[in-house]
Amino acid sequence: MRSTLISRRDLDFLLYEWLRVEELTALPRFTEHSKDTFDGFLDLCEDLATRHFAPHNKRGDANEPTFDGERVTIIPEVKAAVEAFAKANLIGAAMDEEIGGLQLPATVEAAGFSWFQAANVGTTGYLFLTVGNANLLAAHGTPDQIDRFVKPMVEGRFTGTMCLSEPQAGSSLADIVTRAEPRSDGTYRLFGSKMWISGGDHELTDNIVHLVLAKIPGGPAGTKGISLFIVPKFLVEDDGSLGRRNDVALAGLNHKMGYRGTTNTVLNFGEGKHTPDGGPGAVGYLIGEPHRGLSYMFHMMNEARLGVGLGATALGYTGYLKSLDYARERRQGRPVTAKDPAAPQVPIIEHADVRRMLLAQKAYVEGALALLLYCNRLVDLRRTATDPQTRRDNTLLLEILTGVAKSWPSQWCLEANNLAIQVHGGYGYTREYDVEQHYRDNRLNPIHEGTHGIQGLDLLGRKVIQHDGAGLRLLAGRIEQTVMAAAEAGGEWTEFGGQLDAAWQRLLTVTGWMFGSGDIAAAMANSSVYLEAFGHTVVAWIWLEQALAAHGRAGDFYEGKRAAARYFFRYELPRTGPQLDLLELMDRTTLDMQDAWF
Repeated sequence: MRSTLISRRDLDFLLYEWLRVEELTALPRFTEHSKDTFDGFLDLCEDLATRHFAPHNKRGDANEPTFDGERVTIIPEVKAAVEAFAKANLIGAAMDEEIGGLQLPATVEAAGFSWFQAANVGTTGYLFLTVGNANLLAAHGTPDQIDRFVKPMVEGRFTGTMCLSEPQAGSSLADIVTRAEPRSDGTYRLFGSKMWISGGDHELTDNIVHLVLAKIPGGPAGTKGISLFIVPKFLVEDDGSLGRRNDVALAGLNHKMGYRGTTNTVLNFGEGKHTPDGGPGAVGYLIGEPHRGLSYMFHMMNEARLGVGLGATALGYTGYLKSLDYARERRQGRPVTAKDPAAPQVPIIEHADVRRMLLAQKAYVEGALALLLYCNRLVDLRRTATDPQTRRDNTLLLEILTGVAKSWPSQWCLEANNLAIQVHGGYGYTREYDVEQHYRDNRLNPIHEGTHGIQGLDLLGRKVIQHDGAGLRLLAGRIEQTVMAAAEAGGEWTEFGGQLDAAWQRLLTVTGWMFGSGDIAAAMANSSVYLEAFGHTVVAWIWLEQALAAHGRAGDFYEGKRAAARYFFRYELPRTGPQLDLLELMDRTTLDMQDAWF
């Protein structure tokens, strides 16, 4: 029976027919793997997601965690699902074997993880954060920190968080005030409050490892003075056993419209509720060097941005599949050309406007999934590269695509959820149908890990110009290769390749014009529009890549790929024209608007 979580056929096409991930097994890091082990991993993920995560998705949403002032209570199915995931050794799926991981390619890990995000994004949140936390510490922690904190996370005994935002600072990390006071034993005592900390408190595991941004007194101002610390809920003794409760206190839970199964917390560090060394102050361990904390944290933040994009994709994908099933089963109305009112009603999928909505969803979610898997393949190629130039190229490509891979699915797969509700009609916005929850869950993703505004500023203000535009040139080279391949394929693909090339060249011209104008304020004021135009052009490229991978192959699946590519080029890519017109004007409407005029 076909799953309504993620299409396994689509995953197989993207992994094997397009990205050819089995070729990665020729690399030393992945020699122990094969297509059989990749397939086995995907089978396992689908099975666990279906049996242990999907069944309590609605219950976890309706019965969100509660806090009585002392303990957090979560429905028991969450703990059972987390334990099943850990028992299968999925936390360390792509991690090094020496710390207990399976050393799978990140591309395959992402494909497998999408099943869990589609099944139950609230429960999966605890695991998503733990994987990112462990990866950061594995890359930047000391051997003792890895033994003490990473290995228990890989085993599923500890979970992890990231603690960045503060009530008064929000996304402006330069303004955080949490301080870390050094002690003579080499540890630090942290004092401050952190906001919006997902997975910040619970009793699902023995311990919680917080990664906390703080400032050491006397350090540089702004972001240059930020350091990163490990602050566990319980201290960990030299033999690995749990010690005293650290001075980390749950101040309260935030109540969100989605992701309700994931505790979202306000944490106080050093308020004195717990005194592990006889006085207030949360015991923290410095990661790496002082004042370099933000650069370390970006290891987790960039990984999380890809993860948020994948989660947005998964939520859009499952909503699409469920609305597709509904459209095939629901009978209503008759074709517009039907003359007999007594004729039987037809499945609503026979109505052109319903097909339009389904095709739009397909174009959004399958385009987004392909983009995320492509980015994860860049992660694999960067990690395994032996040639410095190859490593640099893959790094630059990944950097310029990461913000798009986070923001584009968060916007357009949310729109897919919106269309899934519309396909369901009146039933779509009732709690009896899943698509209502999927929309609420997905609405958080345009804010998670940097809003659209932040990603737009980063793309236009940093990524397209850093290293003298090297990342942009590399991306241009990849797009040019695809356009040339489309020209060789002939027919409509030549036409679409020309359309992509025209849109991309116009984007490059407008980019140069915006910077050449010298009006940086006006350019940045329109950076969100730039992000949207850039993202749609990138996804058009991804769709042309998919169409070429399907070229010459017969069957309903491949016809569906060609139809979705056709839709994207005829309905979606043209959206960029008016956006580029606006960007070229360097419009100052938003800058000139006065507070008093609102």
